[in-house]
Amino acid sequence: MSADAVKNESSPPPRTAPNDATTETVVNRKGGNWKGFVAGVFSGITKLAVGHPFDTIKVRLQTSTHDQFKGPVDALMQTLRKEGINGIYKGATPPLIGWMCMDSLMLGSLTLYRRLLNEHVFRPYFVKQARLSQRSVDLGQSKLPAFGHGIAGMAAGWTVSFVAAPVEHIKARLQVQYQADKSKRQYAGPIDCAKKIYGGHGVRGLYHGLLATMIFRTSFFFWWSTYDIFSRQFEQRTSMSTPAINFWAGGLSAQVFWIFSYPSDVVKQRIMTDPLDQSRRFPRWRDAAAAIYRESGFRGYWRGFVPCFLRAFPANAMALVAFEGVMRTLNKPT
Repeated sequence: MSADAVKNESSPPPRTAPNDATTETVVNRKGGNWKGFVAGVFSGITKLAVGHPFDTIKVRLQTSTHDQFKGPVDALMQTLRKEGINGIYKGATPPLIGWMCMDSLMLGSLTLYRRLLNEHVFRPYFVKQARLSQRSVDLGQSKLPAFGHGIAGMAAGWTVSFVAAPVEHIKARLQVQYQADKSKRQYAGPIDCAKKIYGGHGVRGLYHGLLATMIFRTSFFFWWSTYDIFSRQFEQRTSMSTPAINFWAGGLSAQVFWIFSYPSDVVKQRIMTDPLDQSRRFPRWRDAAAAIYRESGFRGYWRGFVPCFLRAFPANAMALVAFEGVMRTLNKPT
């Protein structure tokens, strides 16, 4: 936290950064934690509508043989030509339900972890520092630093992994079914997929890839720390409206997140589409990572990055606009 976060009470309070419209409410008003969970539902719906076609192409590039697609455009055109518009929304039902639940849990737990970190870690530290320097601190204006937002984001990522792992597992298996004829597909849909996995491998089968999911979501640290940084910089240096700042900060921070996390996502997808029976190729995370390197070198860890990177900005920018907008609505005095 910068020194100006600890202020003399006589100093004028700084303007509040847009993302702190939610953070400040959660930090300073106990009993409002439920609002983050409600707003997260709207974030999940928005993210699916904008981002799922990009995600389908990304997964197909990540899991296809080296010569199956020439690139993202070829993957898109082949999918549309052979399967129609439904092809790019294949596997959308699990994430529609899943992203509503996941974003609700992730953003709700994020706001909770922000409050807990501010109340029990960072605020006591600032108070102690203020006392040592014989200065007063305005507790109403103390804000969580970017590092604190990053820690809260990482913890929220680990929390939501327990919901995300089975949802993403089912979605990945549906997305790599290339048959246009539904009767030739192994899974008729998400429910059939879940039933078959559970019937053959139990709960452990549904949670296949949990560790890989948690490793991937560790990079939420970079997402939420940079979201705070971008939001504050835009608020201080531009005259953009709050929704516009949410949009640009949300989109840019999501792209930072994917730059750091993408190789682990490629490994995760390989694990989640690996057979669950005796023909399983990747019993450990490092086995999948090593196989990717053997096949394509370091470039293999970035296969499918273009559609993912293109998806990251609009999908997450709109999702965070929805989240912050609902939070502001819920926080309005009645």
